[in-house]
Amino acid sequence: MPPIPITIVTGFLGSGKTTLLLNLIPQLPATYRLALLKNEFGDVAVDSQLASTQSISGVRELLNGCICCNLVGQLSDALEQLRTEVQPDRIVIETSGSAFPATLAMEVNRLARENPGSFVLDGVISVIDVENWEGYEDTSYTAKLQAKYTDLIIFNKWEHVSEMRFDICLDRVGDLEVPTPWVKSDRGRVDKDVLLGIDGALFAKEEHAHAHAGHDGHTGEHDHHEHNGDHAHKNDHQSEVEVLSVTLKSADSSVVDVAALEQLLRSASKEEVYRIKGIMRCSTSSPPAESSEDDGAAKPAAVDGPASRYYILNWAFGRWTFTPSDVVAENADPAVVARITLILARYESAKWKKKLEAGGLVRVGGANDADLVVERLL
Repeated sequence: MPPIPITIVTGFLGSGKTTLLLNLIPQLPATYRLALLKNEFGDVAVDSQLASTQSISGVRELLNGCICCNLVGQLSDALEQLRTEVQPDRIVIETSGSAFPATLAMEVNRLARENPGSFVLDGVISVIDVENWEGYEDTSYTAKLQAKYTDLIIFNKWEHVSEMRFDICLDRVGDLEVPTPWVKSDRGRVDKDVLLGIDGALFAKEEHAHAHAGHDGHTGEHDHHEHNGDHAHKNDHQSEVEVLSVTLKSADSSVVDVAALEQLLRSASKEEVYRIKGIMRCSTSSPPAESSEDDGAAKPAAVDGPASRYYILNWAFGRWTFTPSDVVAENADPAVVARITLILARYESAKWKKKLEAGGLVRVGGANDADLVVERLL
């Protein structure tokens, strides 16, 4: 069983974390199992709102304390309970803005190291209420650390203020001198491709939805999601991100040139690229390495078994993981060596499309022929 991805969402009470989550659910396949671990003071409406969606597989609360301080010892128990009882495809930890995300991130990473194959940290997201946010009181070391350990800042409720007021808020974040990527929400909605990495369950269930999309005239969206109002957001606003789709095809059983791909992952600027995710076929004799592994340290090659294997790539804000997946292998097109999606900041897609089409970054290993197609989706 692959490790369960964990997404941490932090932000002060009323910043819009629950709204963000409620707007995420309709974007997920109907059978995708999302679990929530929450640690919030005073947010009594959360449970009823989440229950009304009928899409949260399990909710676990850590109350009467801060999840990054006196409750941190309970975190492993809570996560393990969700893993065994709910068996979710993903866990979202929702915590208050008073929590220190670095502590949480380090604790999740510790659990992942001590229990290989259990969990993996996907990203840390901070939600800022522009309408009511006064900004950091100073540019203290603590404030800088908090920003440093945030992978993405989401500015929420910016529609309710003047452009000047938003710029002041943005400047206060800039005063921290920590280059943290940011996006604006659309009335509390951010595309799932920005918020989440891909995992085996998400891939398989999205593939299943796409495969059945044409049979009954539907687009793969499920009717029971429509009451959330997601249909009102169908590309009717200017997106804060741009999306490129990269497909690498070969007539034979080629594998990805891992060294070239890792060069792409190392060179991607987190100010320009928010996420890179995809599936690819790699050689088992030289499997891909993760960003946490030492440079130049080769992953152990498979002694027995097939010559190639499918991997799920998740690159988020300068970190990346490769997860082997039998689920992908069962659903993958043998002619497709790699299928990768890049989620970019606005105005960056033209440059990155040209960079990818120039070759050398996404290619097959050896001298085999392959077709590379780079398309802008958004």
